[in-house]
Amino acid sequence: MYREKIINIENGTEIYREYTLQEIAEVERAQAEAANQTTKEAETAILKTALLEKLGITEQEAKLLLS
Repeated sequence: MYREKIINIENGTEIYREYTLQEIAEVERAQAEAANQTTKEAETAILKTALLEKLGITEQEAKLLLS
């Protein structure tokens, strides 16, 4: 379960508060979104590498051509 640690800086006491269902849903949505973004970035990198190999050029050469 998700918990939040709250520290009272005046007296040093620590409290742990359980997340609400809405907070849990927000955390899980953010994690899924981050995983999706990582997957998209990996797919883009694979496609880019495949295209460069197909063209027989390096990344630096491709940048030079597009500049």
